[in-house]
Amino acid sequence: MWPAAVGMTALPFVGGFCSSYFTRASVKVWYPTLQKPSWRPPNAAFPVVWAGLYAGMGYGSYLVWKELGGFTEDAVVPLGLYGLQLALNWAWTPIFFGAHRLKLALVDIVVLTGTVGATMVSWYRVSQPATLLMVPYLAWLCLATSLNYCIWRDNPEKKE
Repeated sequence: MWPAAVGMTALPFVGGFCSSYFTRASVKVWYPTLQKPSWRPPNAAFPVVWAGLYAGMGYGSYLVWKELGGFTEDAVVPLGLYGLQLALNWAWTPIFFGAHRLKLALVDIVVLTGTVGATMVSWYRVSQPATLLMVPYLAWLCLATSLNYCIWRDNPEKKE
């Protein structure tokens, strides 16, 4: 079972690493030009926080998978919601940093936050420890959603 635990814990990092391709240049060139609220976390906090969040959500998905006996019929909703939120998570970075689409990124993160809540509800009956591993992620998403909103509000998108 340890290969499944390692693989499912590592999975969120794969998309996170791939989407970080879009942040490298923008974090240095475009992002500093944006108006941001004074309460935003420092740039150095983001990779550290995301590493912990990805590890927690990935291991939580393993706990749910194990409890449900793998990719069974019972796993369709809890792991399907998890997969959906993971796709929304991975999409946010290219939308925000790659395409500079602040409003679309805001829509993505609002839907993502709701999907994480739905994932947690579906996981609760299966594995309470897995659900608790998602709590910091949901809290961070609330902060990130507020930050995305303020950046969108304070930085009107240019018409192309």
